[in-house]
Amino acid sequence: MKPAKNKKETPAAGAGPNLANAEISEFVQSGKRALFLPIDIASLVVFRLAFGLILLWEVFRYFDNNFITNYWVKPGFLFSYWPFDFLKPLPGDGMYILYYFLGLLAFCITIGLFYRISSILFFLGMSYSFLLDQARYLNHQYLVCLISLVMIFIPANRAFSVDAKIFKGWKSDVIPAWPIWLVRFTVGLPYFFGGIAKINSDWLRGEPLRTWLASDTDFPIIGPYFTEDWMIYCMSYAGLLFDLLIIPGLLFKRTRKWAFLCMLLFNLMNARLFEIGIFPWFMMFASTVFFHPSWPRIIKRAWNPSEKQAPLVIAGNWDNSIASATKRNVLLATLSVWTAAHVLLPLRHFLIPGNVHWTEEGHKYAWHMKLRTKRSKAGIYVRDKQTGDLTRIRIKDYLSSAQARKMPGNPDMLWQFARMLKSVYAANGRDVSVHANVDVTLNGRAYQPIVSPDIDLSAVSRPVFGHAAWILPLNTPLSKRLADQEEGDDE
Repeated sequence: MKPAKNKKETPAAGAGPNLANAEISEFVQSGKRALFLPIDIASLVVFRLAFGLILLWEVFRYFDNNFITNYWVKPGFLFSYWPFDFLKPLPGDGMYILYYFLGLLAFCITIGLFYRISSILFFLGMSYSFLLDQARYLNHQYLVCLISLVMIFIPANRAFSVDAKIFKGWKSDVIPAWPIWLVRFTVGLPYFFGGIAKINSDWLRGEPLRTWLASDTDFPIIGPYFTEDWMIYCMSYAGLLFDLLIIPGLLFKRTRKWAFLCMLLFNLMNARLFEIGIFPWFMMFASTVFFHPSWPRIIKRAWNPSEKQAPLVIAGNWDNSIASATKRNVLLATLSVWTAAHVLLPLRHFLIPGNVHWTEEGHKYAWHMKLRTKRSKAGIYVRDKQTGDLTRIRIKDYLSSAQARKMPGNPDMLWQFARMLKSVYAANGRDVSVHANVDVTLNGRAYQPIVSPDIDLSAVSRPVFGHAAWILPLNTPLSKRLADQEEGDDE
């Protein structure tokens, strides 16, 4: 039986055309041409399956833990992201319907059904829910948004998918190398820049790990040592070195297996120590993209060596994305912009005066994961400009308990809260100024004010770019520590 007109078959994985191994050595030999070499799609298919299934789990968690109600339905006020202040939660049961739809889309991504459309809609829906309230900011949710955007453009459905079954001439076991390198780069962002972020004086002195580990002494085997300085410093510096070196370790063949083992142990430990949802599980599966592109077929052959291996199917348009010099140049320019943006964005806080964990200016989108713990004692007041009367605001009359924990230590959220209060009073015909008497502790330091109580927060500029001069600098040294810790914002 003759193969389809636009396809040709090869005897087995690695036979036929000379498939690339997607190794660093190919960049050394070929330069940017390494992005366009043919590779096996198998690894990318496994990534698609893992991504889709974990997203299904995430949607289930939102229903099972009543997150949708607590995050978007109950709160009367949400803290927006600039410039997406216009976004509001869907009315009525809209947020529940959205998450049912996201679950359906995650399933479609998993099985590769209308994959491109499903990826686009999932990216839009997940990004929309992410941008509704910055009090819910989590690095892993930001990563999910980035990966779902990347999935739109990579041909992860050209094999082992419903699309490959129903669309004639679409199936191909071979794709260009650039999609796997794009996924590797995006998956590697949290680790490398998380390591860069750990190069700060607090982390190098054992904070905030010292604070957190003190409450986890029941951890198996090493838990009893979590109050010892030597253990705290070992874990702090090991975490820093892991983040900086894990991606190089996965990229090189000689160190890949050991790096993968470290990846598994590190993420299993994080899953046990911290409440960080799907992140450790997703990263364990995602790290398999650093292995040889054919690793699923290699494991299948090793598992059942007597089974006859099916030939690779190579569609005539497997390299359609790079078929012309113009397409290659556009693709290279796009990848360059993506790379530059995600290298510069996490480093922007180095250009802003002050401690980023104190001011929060440059904190988001920079992979500052589990680097600070903040507690606050907050009093918010409104002063009637006509009568001079001063009224203390009951914060929990306006915010959820989670929002109330995060807001006082975050200047941008303080600003938004002040603007909201001013508009509420203005609607009742009163012109007021809004003042905050907020003392904050960072990583166990003694409390100090984060803003001056004399400043009308509703009248100052929003801290979007650069440094807002109305944020007081952090002057309290780490040596001046609290005797105890209260509940607050850990990230």
